[in-house]
Amino acid sequence: MSTVKVKNETRKKRARKPLALLGWREWISLPDLDVDKISAKVDTGAHTSSLYATHIKVFEHDGNEFAKFRVTYGKPGKRKFSTTQAPLVGFRKIKSSTGETEERPVIKTSVCIMGQCWKSEITLTSRQSMQFPMLLGRACLKKRFIVDPSRANLSAEQEISL
Repeated sequence: MSTVKVKNETRKKRARKPLALLGWREWISLPDLDVDKISAKVDTGAHTSSLYATHIKVFEHDGNEFAKFRVTYGKPGKRKFSTTQAPLVGFRKIKSSTGETEERPVIKTSVCIMGQCWKSEITLTSRQSMQFPMLLGRACLKKRFIVDPSRANLSAEQEISL
């Protein structure tokens, strides 16, 4: 450990562990939503992650708000569906890649990739016209991963090597 002096105070600086490497497309899991494997596009241009969800209903239970929705995942033509629910964080105005602003529900749920799991905020929206059912934004990746846009599915390579 190195030592850093800040305003007449000496603190020990922790050595950071190296960040894992992700490609532009990865397989992830959302265990709280019972989704064991979903293809996600890693998008460093997007701040917030988004998930392909339909039939979204907001409800209250014991004073807390939840979103109930249907998750769509799998390859086009072989899509799978799962109805699930998650705590609702609120609503957020998001500017889409087409430049349109949409108000989306935001949930907080576990995201797992390459042996790491953490809670992250994810917006729910229809991604029907998109190739990937999930988009991983910067907020989800920050201080966890480095992205190599020339590579893909590095998480699958890691699973094979374990």
